[in-house]
Amino acid sequence: MHMKNKEDEYEEIFLAEAMDNFEEINRLLTHLERNKSDKNTIHALFRITHTLKGNASGMGFTGIYEIAHVLEDLFGEVRDGRIALDENLFTSMYKAVDILGGLINGIKDKTEVKYKGIKTKLEVLIKRAKERTAEVQYVEGNANNAFTQESPESDEASFLSDEAAPGESDSKISFSDLVQVPVRKLDNLLNLVGELIIEKDRILASQAGSGLRASNEYARLSRISSDLQYSVMDVRLVQVGFLFNKFHRVVRDAASVEGKDVVLKLEGTDTEIDRNVLQVISDSLIHLIRNCVGHGIEEPEERLKRNKPKDGVITLSARSETDAVRIEISDDGRGLNYQRIKAKAISKGLITAEDAEKLGNSDLSMLIFEPGFSTMDEVTAISGRGVGMDVVKKTLDSIGGTIRLASTDGKGAVIQLTLPSSMAVKSSLLFELKHEVYAIPLAYTESVISLYKTDIHKAGGGLVATHLGKNIAVVFLNDVFEQPAEKSGGNANVFQATFDDIHPETKLEIVVVNFNNRTVGIVVDKLLQQKEIVEKPLMKPVDRIKFISGFTILGSGNVCLVLNVPYVLNFIFSLSTQHKSSKNFNLN
Repeated sequence: MHMKNKEDEYEEIFLAEAMDNFEEINRLLTHLERNKSDKNTIHALFRITHTLKGNASGMGFTGIYEIAHVLEDLFGEVRDGRIALDENLFTSMYKAVDILGGLINGIKDKTEVKYKGIKTKLEVLIKRAKERTAEVQYVEGNANNAFTQESPESDEASFLSDEAAPGESDSKISFSDLVQVPVRKLDNLLNLVGELIIEKDRILASQAGSGLRASNEYARLSRISSDLQYSVMDVRLVQVGFLFNKFHRVVRDAASVEGKDVVLKLEGTDTEIDRNVLQVISDSLIHLIRNCVGHGIEEPEERLKRNKPKDGVITLSARSETDAVRIEISDDGRGLNYQRIKAKAISKGLITAEDAEKLGNSDLSMLIFEPGFSTMDEVTAISGRGVGMDVVKKTLDSIGGTIRLASTDGKGAVIQLTLPSSMAVKSSLLFELKHEVYAIPLAYTESVISLYKTDIHKAGGGLVATHLGKNIAVVFLNDVFEQPAEKSGGNANVFQATFDDIHPETKLEIVVVNFNNRTVGIVVDKLLQQKEIVEKPLMKPVDRIKFISGFTILGSGNVCLVLNVPYVLNFIFSLSTQHKSSKNFNLN
């Protein structure tokens, strides 16, 4: 059943676009009739019929495809000056466009519309135009003259037989079942829903004292506001296929520049994701795919030498997970050369030779995303898909996405992006720090643990505790917030300050967060409940505060700031590596 719905949805979208195309063709035709020499209008008509032809062909609507095809050819001839625009031609074109409208409506009403006659008539006009050009060029080349003599009657006859086909539908104006809504209106709607949910929480909080009856009263309010929230979010979801389908062209262009043969395969195109997320990552995806073509896939001769098919294959796939969408870009190219990456990272001073030896392949591949890893002129010297990869990673960090790379030498590489399926609603954990309430998105939260001060040990410039059999860095959030904004590298033991001040028996509440393979235990004052929040972005002038990604308002009416985990972790990490003691203070 699910597939059927997807089919219906594609058909709805096709119909909405086709109706738009149909109306635009009508508008342009009437404009052209008044301004016959307007080249731009002819170009526009050519483009629209071309688009419609492509869409109809993809959906398998033969009639629409054939009429759009013949109209496209006709506008092509007009554009090239082989057919003159006269009254008869306009009559035929309008006729064809009406039948096109009939065919489009016919999909909805499941009715048959005859179109062969007008198609033949226009084909004959095009054929004659071509012959006339041929006659001008080769006076003697008049072989097809016989056809031109008899054609008027034959095509006229076949045309007349369809004359009455569209029936009274000509005089109706039809509407599409789809409404196009600007995204800002949806954002506004989502904002209002957020306000409603906050208001609901406030009412519930104020009624908390008045017992059971009140809670039943408000149960329905809770359910409706929650349903409303998910409906509005659902409206913002689009299928990743809309973005994925644009990449056939990207791959083709990149491959022809590189002189390679590459095929793009798409999987899971009906996976749904928030439109805003898709928009944010579209440039990054183009970047990653071009990199696959440029650095991953080998030249055809090299592939044949390695007993691989001449055509390289890039697979772009998407699938839904609980709170996320996972997009994978894989190629069957040469894979990453870890030795070269290691050498490159050492030469760029990103890592010391002794540390490099300790790194596994998955850590090595993450070095590619460090700023300054690769520069344009050396990009071919290393198979390193390094150009601008730090930008890709920054983009993903900004929306709380993660990126992983895996590769098998000579077999290809896989880039895995994990993206939030919606940017509006987040499951989060509330905690308290210095009597203020903060939220931390559950997407980054691995676990919550309580440890005594005695379980935590100093190591290098930081603190370490053992969790699930492995050492993790522990940081007091308070120490992070106390840091001066510019990384002045002042006191080397910045992350031990609060630790030194507390009583040895103190029990600490720790949230273990993980982002991009870095795990850190963050010490907070008090853990509160888990809650679905609607995060609102920070507005100017406070939008530059990096530790906080947004805010929400709690039932108490108080503002609750949402912790920007990727930034906090990067900050801790960069601060700890600045200090000399960074060798033994290792944030795994």
